[in-house]
Amino acid sequence: MTENDIALAHRLADASAAAIRPFFRARFTMEAKADASPVTQADRASEAAMRAILSQQRPHDGIIGEEYGVERPDAERVWVLDPIDGTRSFVAGRPTFGTLIALMEAGRPVLGVINQPIANERWIGAKDRPTMLNGVATRTRPCATLAGAHLATTGPLHFTEEEKPRFDALGTAARDILWGGDCYNYALLASGHLDLVVEAGLKLYDLAALVPVVEGAGGRMCDWQGAPLTSESDGRVLAAGDPGLVEAALRVLAA
Repeated sequence: MTENDIALAHRLADASAAAIRPFFRARFTMEAKADASPVTQADRASEAAMRAILSQQRPHDGIIGEEYGVERPDAERVWVLDPIDGTRSFVAGRPTFGTLIALMEAGRPVLGVINQPIANERWIGAKDRPTMLNGVATRTRPCATLAGAHLATTGPLHFTEEEKPRFDALGTAARDILWGGDCYNYALLASGHLDLVVEAGLKLYDLAALVPVVEGAGGRMCDWQGAPLTSESDGRVLAAGDPGLVEAALRVLAA
């Protein structure tokens, strides 16, 4: 990773934010994504804007995208572009969008960017910039006790019958639970607005981008057994801004 890579990642984040901004005030009533929905249009506009920049600036690098499949899977350097929408919050009239960007070299994440342009009508990010680069935090709110923790999740529906009671126990022990989107949750975790995230069902390349963001902010990320994330983790993720909070959560999940 070079300074040029970092500058390019910021440029991609800015292009993504510019592409999705016209959709902030859109309104629709369906939860399901459809080709005509503003959520899908914003996703595609965002990825297309970033893909055009990469294709011009780094034609030999690989690209993984949510809408457009995989390009150059054998490439040594691969960019991950994953616009993540806030479908449910859109329906509720609170538009939230985000873009997750990563650079992998030889399959190893070396750069992670989460671009969260808007969250409940508030900009988050250092100096009014919505990009969080490798976990650079806008503020920190250390929390090492579950009783005071703000917990977030996207996926109880993805938990197995055996996992759901364990998550419920963790949710009961925490101060409150936020139901958000992948990018939304991790942007708020990296910025210090959240303390703990428990996930199920994330894609492996999502994890590749999120690990450096969370760990760069001084937090810890692992699977539900406390082990490092691998393809065998099956998307079961536990992340916290304070490493001590991970240990506390693991004890509840193991009970």
